[in-house]
Amino acid sequence: MPLNDLIRRTRQGQPRAIARLITRIENGAAAAEIIPRIYAATGRAHVIGVTGAPGSGKSSLVNELAKALRRRDYKVGIVAVDPSSPFTGGALLGDRVRMQDLSGDKGIFIRSLASRGNLGGLSEATAAVVKVLDAAGFDTILVETVGAGQAEVSIASAAHTTLVIEAPGMGDDVQSIKAGILEIADVLVVNKADRPGAARTVRSLKMMLQLGQAMPVNHHGRSLQTTAVSPNGMENDNFWQTPVLETVAIDGTGIEALLDVVLAHKAHLQATDGWLKQEKIRSRREVEQLLHARFMEQFQTAVSQNDREQLITAIANRETDPYTAVAAIFAQINE
Repeated sequence: MPLNDLIRRTRQGQPRAIARLITRIENGAAAAEIIPRIYAATGRAHVIGVTGAPGSGKSSLVNELAKALRRRDYKVGIVAVDPSSPFTGGALLGDRVRMQDLSGDKGIFIRSLASRGNLGGLSEATAAVVKVLDAAGFDTILVETVGAGQAEVSIASAAHTTLVIEAPGMGDDVQSIKAGILEIADVLVVNKADRPGAARTVRSLKMMLQLGQAMPVNHHGRSLQTTAVSPNGMENDNFWQTPVLETVAIDGTGIEALLDVVLAHKAHLQATDGWLKQEKIRSRREVEQLLHARFMEQFQTAVSQNDREQLITAIANRETDPYTAVAAIFAQINE
């Protein structure tokens, strides 16, 4: 199907066209041709990032959150990033399997993406796929990260609202500090709250947040030091303090309350300059990624595979150093 037709049908919200357009983006460099044609129609959707350790129940929570959004008549797009095999590059796409009960709802579109070894919990195509869903008219886009470790901070600069999911019995109480949780979470969720140890996990997280208020912690570029917060999570000044909520996603407990806080955070961003700030953060990150990709393409074109291998061998043999090598590469590219 011609690209113009795909874009027109995507703008009309036709699922098959959306799927085909996303496939083109995943399969190559089509994003550079597609995004400029739809970009003016983006910027309306509320992007919610969901991250957390494996086993914390991210997929179940996304599933229930999508249902709650639909009950309030929101159109929901879901982008679930699954880990890729480091050997074959393939992915199970298990998140799509776990969300099968959403597939019959025409107001929900689900797409699984393979991370393809990309660090930070997202795939290279995630930002472009989110834009496609935005242009297709989805009010809310849920982005679920890989959930494979402590390096998943990219979602904080890719979403308007970031949910960090914890669960009882998944490690020591300072694990969250090591993961940089205070910096990336807009909402902390203790899922599986019916399990033993849930109250302890909640107390630990609240204590960490209180410690964060006593220190100049940088939260999405905003200081938490002087934040005052009302019981529903809304701030009494221009700052937002991270609330801690309990859910049991498997039976829907606490999901409506979670959605209320998520929507309150969206309202907070729109009422202050937070929405624009987050859009600038997202834009800056994307431009930097595109510049990096463009430079690597230029590097691979200008420097042959054989020359690259010789350079790496020279560095490994201590015949030169990485800084001198990079300077030589830049000189060769800029000739």
